Amino acid sequence: MVYAEAMTGGDPSQSKRGFFAALGPGILFAGAAIGVSHLVQSTRAGAVYGLALVGLVILAHLMKLPAMLFGPRYAAATGRSLLTGYRRQGLWVLGAFGIIQVGTMFTIQAAVTLVTAALVGPWIVDPVLGWLGVLGEGESTPLWIVGAWILLMCMGILAQGGFGWLDTIVKGLMLVMAVGTVVAAAIQLPNLDLSATPVWPTEFNLPLLLFAVALVGWMPAPMDITVWHSLWSLAKNTHTGHRATKRECELDFLIGFSLCIVLALAFVVLGASLLYGTGVEPASGSGGFANQLIGLYTASLGEWAKPLIATCAIAVMASTTITVLDAIPRTMSAFVTVARGGDETAASERIRLGYWGWMLAIVAGAVLIMSLFTSSLGAMVDLATTLSFLGTPLLVWFNHRAMTSDEVPAEHRPSSGLLALSWTGIAFWVAFAVVFISTWFVGP
Repeated sequence: MVYAEAMTGGDPSQSKRGFFAALGPGILFAGAAIGVSHLVQSTRAGAVYGLALVGLVILAHLMKLPAMLFGPRYAAATGRSLLTGYRRQGLWVLGAFGIIQVGTMFTIQAAVTLVTAALVGPWIVDPVLGWLGVLGEGESTPLWIVGAWILLMCMGILAQGGFGWLDTIVKGLMLVMAVGTVVAAAIQLPNLDLSATPVWPTEFNLPLLLFAVALVGWMPAPMDITVWHSLWSLAKNTHTGHRATKRECELDFLIGFSLCIVLALAFVVLGASLLYGTGVEPASGSGGFANQLIGLYTASLGEWAKPLIATCAIAVMASTTITVLDAIPRTMSAFVTVARGGDETAASERIRLGYWGWMLAIVAGAVLIMSLFTSSLGAMVDLATTLSFLGTPLLVWFNHRAMTSDEVPAEHRPSSGLLALSWTGIAFWVAFAVVFISTWFVGP
């Protein structure tokens, strides 16, 4: 079982050494991150604002970098997850994280699954069911049903193969997605008219602020991912028998993080070159947006590009759906254990059952939300990303405190430059949240 694998120990003296033994959590990080924030939000940013929000995309990555790096760094330094780091700061810190996680986990899972269903439904499920005679001409499978089927299939994969299958499958999907997206963006880049595409916002108003918040909330990912990453790092150590060093975990993280930046910019370019200035508004419905996206790419690049774009988009969202479905139950089960004063790295029947219990709850909640928001992809995504944005200032501060605490050996603590960037990030997210809240409630 996946959670039993994650929580058991491992004898470093018998481990397989080297970077390739440690490679994986950073790819899972990228697999979870590169999804709605890229395929939907980055494409919408390019479609509506051209290249004007490229600077914000880069800034969001930079301001989250220290806090996101601290997840695997803390695991490498202490052999524990960030949940233990929060618990050592006080029960109120762990409790605050729990409130943020519970407040966002159902919308996160529902949003990524619904977008995946919007791609898999029209391009795979409906043609197969039509060929079998289950669907008539012009009929389609409700997306929430496709989403439920996807979640059940992901549960089966995790139950059968555990962390090993998750690690391998996501690496394969990431390779397909990264190559396909970069190729598509490179082909389209010469067609981008820079003289007609703004590279800076021409005006600052409430709609821009609201979209900017929705964009950076999951750019490159919600901050919950730092805890997920620390737990994946522990699971990887167990799976390979090799405890990653500081250098190995940093390199693994930077590979995944660099993929996030490159592909976010690629999707902005695709949105700007194919939609900006055309008068075509991004569709709000899940199926409409997916079909519009692939249809526009095909019309611009040629019919040959349809399999490339469809495969790339499905790989983006499939990797996100399965990694998030593993991460949230893994986190909540460990959260309950740590809150009770237990050891999240220990193997126990209670922890294993907790993992699957939380997974069933997540699936049920996500299916319910998908059935209510199917017709409005934009509203659901903006709700999920905005909720994540509001929790960002707290989580970057918690991670900073964990990484500079006494339980982290001196050689593992951040350098002065990284500390300065971390403090800058904390100030940035606090200021951004204050501006958003005051503008929303008081008015511009």
